[in-house]
Amino acid sequence: MEGFVERLFLEPWYAALKDPAGAQETVLKGLVKGYKETDYGRDHAVSEVSDIESFRERFPAVTYRGLRVYLEEVRRGNFRALLSEAPSAWVMTRGSTGSPKVIPATKTHLEQIFRCGARAFLNFAVKHKDLDILQGGVLNLNFPSLVGTMFVADQGVAYGYSSGTYARLNPFLGEARLIPNQEKIDALPHSLSKEGWARRFELAYQEAKEEKIVTAMGVTPVIASFGRYIKRKHGVYPKDLWKMHALFCTSVPKIHVKYAPRLKALYGKVPIVEIYSATEGVYAQQLDEYPYVCPNYDAYLFEVVTGKGVKMLYEMKRGEWGRLIVSSCLFPRYDIGDMIECTGKNYFRVFGRVKLRTLIEHRVWRLFTRWFI
Repeated sequence: MEGFVERLFLEPWYAALKDPAGAQETVLKGLVKGYKETDYGRDHAVSEVSDIESFRERFPAVTYRGLRVYLEEVRRGNFRALLSEAPSAWVMTRGSTGSPKVIPATKTHLEQIFRCGARAFLNFAVKHKDLDILQGGVLNLNFPSLVGTMFVADQGVAYGYSSGTYARLNPFLGEARLIPNQEKIDALPHSLSKEGWARRFELAYQEAKEEKIVTAMGVTPVIASFGRYIKRKHGVYPKDLWKMHALFCTSVPKIHVKYAPRLKALYGKVPIVEIYSATEGVYAQQLDEYPYVCPNYDAYLFEVVTGKGVKMLYEMKRGEWGRLIVSSCLFPRYDIGDMIECTGKNYFRVFGRVKLRTLIEHRVWRLFTRWFI
């Protein structure tokens, strides 16, 4: 089992970290091949792209707003306006920085989500020789996967939050299983109000309290909120109920600095493993004991807009930072809106959204910490 897991999920990641330039060149070739099948690619003369420089020249960095016209075409039924394959599902962001976005999820995108999303979990199990973590329950605190219905090519299509959708489509990892299952979460009202979360937290508590829960994986503030909820409502901490092996935390910056102490107070002195993910992809995860993430160079193309121009993510030196641009099977040169800093060779820290306050706070942070957490 261990050898199979490493070959399928981990060895491509490890190899790409050793040769990021080669891995990124391979990814670019694959992406260009897919973009040639889309209207967006043809509109940007993708046939003239031969390397990263010509790719940048032909494809300006773009935000979700800049892709709306093409996404509307996809909704009308012309998926090749933007995609090389038809959507398998539609997923929604949490709207943490504005109105929620609804994006198409293709078969290739979902495969990358599941493969890269499993890496932190499996890497931890292999490096710590902890096969028990692959056999216990995983606390499911995901968002609802069924929120509403929209029309795609004149047909009603259900959509929901990406975390819940990905959990519903891939509920098992080896013998590990989600508790409660996503269908029970979806049966509750999908409101994200305090009352809505109380219902989901109570469901999770009742379903999991007698189970062997070994980990939780999901949005970091939600994991912390669940711990506070059961202490307030039932008078117990998660650490009183379960012996967690690790917590796999996503979706916010400064996880190890801001959230780890709170989580350990609730769940016990367990390792906190960071995953850098979004609705649009699972971009990086923690490799070892260092509290940073290492990119999935074999799945996505990463560039950074720095004060000295655009460069590849792997070209960044310790202390350099900038605005992350990601190319994927969904979106070419997508401005994800996150700021990233290199903390050493292939180790990175995502420190916040692209805002003036974030930049000011980061400059102050660097002044006093000299890059150390």
